[in-house]
Amino acid sequence: QLQLVESGGGLVQPGGSLTLSCVASGFTLNDYAVGWFRQAPGKEREGVSCITSDGNLYYADSVKARFTSSRDDAKNTMFLQMNSLKPEDTGVYYCATPLHGCWGYYNGGSHEVANWGPGTQVTVSS
Repeated sequence: QLQLVESGGGLVQPGGSLTLSCVASGFTLNDYAVGWFRQAPGKEREGVSCITSDGNLYYADSVKARFTSSRDDAKNTMFLQMNSLKPEDTGVYYCATPLHGCWGYYNGGSHEVANWGPGTQVTVSS
């Protein structure tokens, strides 16, 4: 069974930093495109970032230059380093696999996503 489990969320002040982890089991992360997604209170889920199987990165415009995705193949883990956090970054963060790849998701293509993890809460508040 393919599983993704997120961790690392918490409460942080505006301007602060936080790093999230996404551990994969049942499959090898670097064989898939895997993305970070979030759902803010009262809003629908949105894409945050995405890393392809060969390591290419994609980001939502709202987080470019502030968030960085990376992958540790030895640990089968994906990370999201979040800097300069804003209150609007608050939400539940998930990792999942876009069914039609990172490029498609961030360039007007399909937003179908599978293998959602349980999510980790990030709260940015002063």
